[in-house]
Amino acid sequence: MKIVALLLAVSLAVTVRAQNTINSYKYVLVPQRYEFLKTDNQYGLNTLTKVLLEGVGFSAFMADETLPAELAANKCNALKAEVTEKKKFLVTALTLVLKDCQGNIVYKSTEGKSSEKEWQSAYSEALQNAFKSLNAAQYKYDSTKAPMLAAPGTSAAPVAAVAAATTAVAVGVPAAVTENSNVLYAQPNPNGYQLIDTTPKKVMTLLKTSQQDVFIADDGISKGVLFRKNNEWFFECYKDEKLVSQKLNIKF
Repeated sequence: MKIVALLLAVSLAVTVRAQNTINSYKYVLVPQRYEFLKTDNQYGLNTLTKVLLEGVGFSAFMADETLPAELAANKCNALKAEVTEKKKFLVTALTLVLKDCQGNIVYKSTEGKSSEKEWQSAYSEALQNAFKSLNAAQYKYDSTKAPMLAAPGTSAAPVAAVAAATTAVAVGVPAAVTENSNVLYAQPNPNGYQLIDTTPKKVMTLLKTSQQDVFIADDGISKGVLFRKNNEWFFECYKDEKLVSQKLNIKF
């Protein structure tokens, strides 16, 4: 009987793992720094990863953001995003990897490449190209296939109980949100736009991405991401190791 039970348990574990695809997960956790980078969110790459994941349809969260209740209760409800770099001559090559809480690879993108010489543009383009395969995968969350994985060191039963008991979810928000009501005007250039105020003075540079209404942004002090949400524009970046968000009034 013990052998039969063991075989059934192994069979169930294999089946559960086989059924865990990206469609099984609603959330993705994005670290503040990738191993090949020297500082948190260098080149705005981590923030860009979050924005691109949300563009695919995931609910993505940075490490210091408020998490939904079901995710805070068990982070095994989320995939973890990793971006790896492969050293190549005159080419920047990045790959997106999504892992479950046990470290198993659930998804690995095709290699995204860029021949840009400037690091900011090169990393941005390479990551966007890596996301092309994820966009093509046509992700769509299926709650009926949600993983029943326990956090390391726990059993699956408590996880199921937590999932069943968890109801309303609070949406994660940046640590600080401010609003700049000054009107900024977008002037197009070959790579995107520059934002100027009424002085006129340039206050921000915007680089195009493969996602509509998403830009790599640089205000001369911080690098981050500018994106449109509910017909409003937000600039997000890291300051003092905290994610901050500023609502901007932009005229295109």
